[in-house]
Parts: sequence; C-alpha cells; structure tokens
Amino acid sequence: MYLPIGVLAFYSFNQSAYSAKWEGFTLKWYRYLFQDESILLALKNSLIVACTAVGIAAIFGTLMAVGLARYRFPGRSLYRGISYLPLIIPDIAIAVATLVFLAAFAITPSLWTIIAAHLVFCLAYVALVVSSRLNNIDPHLEEAALDLGATPVQAFMKVLLPQLMPGIIAGCLLAFVLSLDDFIIASFTAGGGSNTLPMEIFSRIRMGVKPDVNALSVILIVVSAIAALIAELIRSTGEVRSNE
Repeated sequence: MYLPIGVLAFYSFNQSAYSAKWEGFTLKWYRYLFQDESILLALKNSLIVACTAVGIAAIFGTLMAVGLARYRFPGRSLYRGISYLPLIIPDIAIAVATLVFLAAFAITPSLWTIIAAHLVFCLAYVALVVSSRLNNIDPHLEEAALDLGATPVQAFMKVLLPQLMPGIIAGCLLAFVLSLDDFIIASFTAGGGSNTLPMEIFSRIRMGVKPDVNALSVILIVVSAIAALIAELIRSTGEVRSNE
C-alpha cells in the first residue's frame, strides 16, 4: 500500500524533469513550489475552505452531538441516521447532488459553494468523534453542577465543554484533513478561479507527471498524515484521562 507513496517521494527529489529517469538528488522542486503563484493561490483556497468549513462544523457538530446524546425528542433516531448519512454516501453522489441543487436555484459556483459542500461531511465527522467522546463522560457531573446552582449554560461551558475539547479538536483535525484532500466534491462545486490544491494537482498531471507535482503531492500527504496522527493522539489521550 505504501510502495507507490515511497516511489512518489523518491522521484520528488529527482534532478530530471522527467520522473522516469533519475539524474541525481535535488531540492529544487520543493523550492519551486513556493515560487509558483498558481500553487500558492490553490493552497490559499484550500486553507480557506478547510478552516471555514471546520470552524462552522466544530460549533454545530458539537451542539448536534450533545443534543442527540442528552435530549429526547420525536424523530431523534431518524435525525441521528440522517446526520451521519454523509459518512457512508459516496463522494461522487454528494458532489452530483450539490451540483444539481446549485443549478436548480441558479447559484453561481464559487469558493463559498465548496465550503458549503464540505460542511456537509465535516459536520458529520465532528459530530461522530464528539459523540464517541460523550459516551465516556459521566452525565452525573453535569447534574452535580446544576445541583450546586449552575445554569444549564454554565454547566455546559464549565463542566461538559472542557471534557469534550479533546474530541472536538480530534474531530476538527480529521475533518480538516478530509477537506484539504478532497477533489471530487470541490471539482463539482468550484467556480472560476477557485481551484483547490487537489484540483491543481489533477490539472497538472494531465500534461504528464513531473517532479514538482510529486513534491506537491508529498507535502500534501505529509501534512495530512501529521494532522491525522495528532488527532488520534489527542483522542486517545482524552479517553485515557476520562477512564482515570
């Protein structure tokens, strides 16, 4: 599974402009990336999309998870199933559905339509991780805070939210990685001049795979792997502390 990634990383240091021919070690392709305006613009767009979608998802995903776990209301099971549906629906289905929606309401694709589309699955991932964290928290702690005179809002902010924070951070990091790496949904909902980093990579490999594309792909993989690792460490550390 990791062999193609290893080959990709190896040829990103190739002196030759043609990936199939090795002519020596160099870092010039990595330096070249930071001088390429198209790549920097795509990176900026990707960060705007990921940070905005994840920021909104952090708030509403947390509230959704708490609401589903702590409150009983008609249609709760149905709402839970619908909320987590984006986790199992193929990306291409979400992309096509979003494109049809935009066309039906004559909404011009732009960076904001990508954000709206990414918010769908970011919200589900954040809510799922926070829900998992909620299962390890003693609900009697909130009841004790209420008995001691705290309002429901104070109990949430001072008792529940600090304990949920590891789950919220982990969920946000996972959602950030998914948003940063997404190509299918972004390509269906992007407007002119709103290319993201995966879209920029795809547009370049159509003209042949070159070392600068390899270098860009390696950076994207490393950033995604680091974010996923940090998310898992935060989640596992939070579970250990709650068990103690």
